[in-house]
Amino acid sequence: MAVAPTYSHPVRRSTIPTMRTLIWIEEPRFQGWGCSECVWAFSPSGAPTGNSLEEMKEEYERLRDKEFAVHVCAGHARAKEAKV
Repeated sequence: MAVAPTYSHPVRRSTIPTMRTLIWIEEPRFQGWGCSECVWAFSPSGAPTGNSLEEMKEEYERLRDKEFAVHVCAGHARAKEAKV
């Protein structure tokens, strides 16, 4: 059961929409990077390229960040929860 946080001062809700962020996801069938606001998950098309481990890491991160920046959350909407 989730417990609602309590605050000693009034909390104002922002009128600015929440900005999506890149998050690490660990699930039984997936472990990797995804979007905080939809079900988009980074799936590299192959092994990273580069002449060193550092170059491969930088290429992986560049591709991940590029794909995250251009994805459209509406195209990866979360499934609506079933009403019981």
